[in-house]
Amino acid sequence: MGTVQMVSVCVRCVIQLTERDYEERITIWRTDDLDDAVAKAQAEARDYAANVGGTAIDFAQSYGSDEDPTEDGAEVFSLIRQSEMPPRQYIDHFFDTGMEFIRRDDD
Repeated sequence: MGTVQMVSVCVRCVIQLTERDYEERITIWRTDDLDDAVAKAQAEARDYAANVGGTAIDFAQSYGSDEDPTEDGAEVFSLIRQSEMPPRQYIDHFFDTGMEFIRRDDD
């Protein structure tokens, strides 16, 4: 099995908007170098934070892909986490705490 050539890297960064509000942003970089993409994403996050009056948190998660990110269904980010929680509890704990600014089906 040969090495897969990445064509893009997605990086998730976190911006503190207010004392209580945080924004997670995933940006895409056309490069095959994870370190280069993370450095660029963190610089972009600092610029973005300055423009919105926030602070870029020193945190980044990256994901390299060999898929064309412009194709329908292309995977652009993946994170695997181990947990003993059942599915609903897992979602409520990590993704749907009730504090997100999202549209819900029951809205």
